[in-house]
Amino acid sequence: MKTIAIDFETANEQRGSACSVGLAWIEDGEVVRVEERLIRPKDMRFSSFNIAIHGIRPEHVEDAGEFPEVMDEFADDFHGATMIAHNAAFDFSVWRACLDAYRQAYPDLSYLCSVKMAQKVWPHLGSHKLNVLADHLGLRFTHHNAAEDAAVCAEATIAIAGSLQVSHVRDIPAAIGMKVGRLFSGGYDPCTCRLK
Repeated sequence: MKTIAIDFETANEQRGSACSVGLAWIEDGEVVRVEERLIRPKDMRFSSFNIAIHGIRPEHVEDAGEFPEVMDEFADDFHGATMIAHNAAFDFSVWRACLDAYRQAYPDLSYLCSVKMAQKVWPHLGSHKLNVLADHLGLRFTHHNAAEDAAVCAEATIAIAGSLQVSHVRDIPAAIGMKVGRLFSGGYDPCTCRLK
């Protein structure tokens, strides 16, 4: 069973405009591999707002693969995996919108939201944004770099498992009353968690 944190950056306000993906693999309670790939969006429209956030410009992705090609490299990793994203509702809507744009089927996997997990486990934090969690955990990173965001998401999830004293990240949902999200060929189920 694979566990992988994922983060997307988008070229503009459209969810189907992924221009970068970051991935961080978790094994035996530690991050063992981190990858980043630039993505050439189908519609090469970059907004100045998004560029200001992540620094990725059209010229950076001119020679990059489009979404299906980039994600196909990791298809075997994704199949049956437990994925994690910080604010999974956003990242998985990007994934679905990009697949929809290319009329591709959704992969079969489950996913967790590290924002919801952090809210449940560390309610005392004023915010549960990724940079706040990084500060809380003493991690330094470049925010809005997809690979570094995915790695911090993975590290935060490992720390959450430690706080809950569960042996594996996949045991977190049962410990906090979280409904695991799912992507599947017919659609998706959102990841939800009651905060009270």
